[in-house]
Amino acid sequence: MTVPVTVPVTVPVTSTVVHKPAEAVLPPGLLHGERRAVARAISRIEHGAADAAALRAALAPHLGRAHVLGITGAPGAGKSTLVHALLGALLARGRRIGVVAVDPSSPLSGGAVLGDRVRMGEHGAHPDVFIRSLASRGHLGGLSRGTQGVVDVLDAAGFDTVIVETVGAGQSEVEILRLADTRIVACPPGLGDEVQALKAGILEIADLLVVTKADLPGAEATARDLREMLHLRTRAAAGSGAWKVPVLPVSASRGEGIEALVEQVLAHAAAAGHAQRLHTDPKAAAAAARVAHLAAADPCLRALGIVCTRAGLGEAEVRVTLGPQHMNFNGSCHGGVVFTLADTAFGLAANSHGMVAAGIDAHITFQQAAEVGQTLLARAHEVSRGRRLAVYRVDVTRDDGRPVSSFTGTVYVTAKHHA
Repeated sequence: MTVPVTVPVTVPVTSTVVHKPAEAVLPPGLLHGERRAVARAISRIEHGAADAAALRAALAPHLGRAHVLGITGAPGAGKSTLVHALLGALLARGRRIGVVAVDPSSPLSGGAVLGDRVRMGEHGAHPDVFIRSLASRGHLGGLSRGTQGVVDVLDAAGFDTVIVETVGAGQSEVEILRLADTRIVACPPGLGDEVQALKAGILEIADLLVVTKADLPGAEATARDLREMLHLRTRAAAGSGAWKVPVLPVSASRGEGIEALVEQVLAHAAAAGHAQRLHTDPKAAAAAARVAHLAAADPCLRALGIVCTRAGLGEAEVRVTLGPQHMNFNGSCHGGVVFTLADTAFGLAANSHGMVAAGIDAHITFQQAAEVGQTLLARAHEVSRGRRLAVYRVDVTRDDGRPVSSFTGTVYVTAKHHA
């Protein structure tokens, strides 16, 4: 049995199933940037549609043109206001811009709390701007699990710049490092001693440090603290080449400092290049191959029709299309099937590192029922990992994006390696 496995961007989908040609998988008009086609493609990736893997494979030949600009920072740093100001400045330079704003999840619907789109509303209707809000859905790292796929859609659709705004990020939430070509860290005035607390985290991934709300008291002191902090950065953290990280005071609400910031963004883009996210990660590729081998060797997965569709270090995605054999006596999906699907994603993600990981604890909750014909998707990601213990979260959703189950599990990592 050949199990289709992809790692975001770098590992292509492989399958024994004959897929539709790329032109049939891509929504008509997507490559010309038609808004409805872009929106449909994003929805398919965000909600984990059955053909999402095929769609991402079809996008691959059209990627690499867009410059991805990541904006991160602590909650309340003024990231959305900064994005709004950058949109105006980039539009004035004739650029087409896509924005991916990762928002906190609504506690009621699970969808994005659309604060960012409201703040950027002035530019949202511009024909050269496309704004999409994504719910973090509990994903750590400042992004959501669908963010990279959405960036790929906007890249293929011909946008010159794709701005990714993270959820308010803390010290360890540096996932934007892998996605963005240029990374802005927004720092509000009055950080003080917090600069030292953050220096090992998001401050060290910055290509540009921006002191937001520079018209407020304390902005000059914060800029001075950041400049003093920069000499502590290691060469690896500082990035490649001779790029020197600038500290830029900006008052986005007043439009002050925005042009200088844009000039620095373009200068870094010229120095660092585009599409860094597309570079092959050997460790991720090895993890994908390892997970494919483990999934193919599992007879339970074959019996239930569970297929692994994506994997990487500390993450895995599996799906199953429900048939009569998956139903319980009430005519809805058996809870044991949902648990097995979540547990499968959990086990594959936990064993992606090459060390044998044995589950020692698991908890599951159920939110929605599922019926025959629907597809369930389970996405597992690593929350924390130590020398012997690792914790994982799994979200199970229906093909319409509605949550079905939440699962958390802990594994004990043995000293053994997989054969």
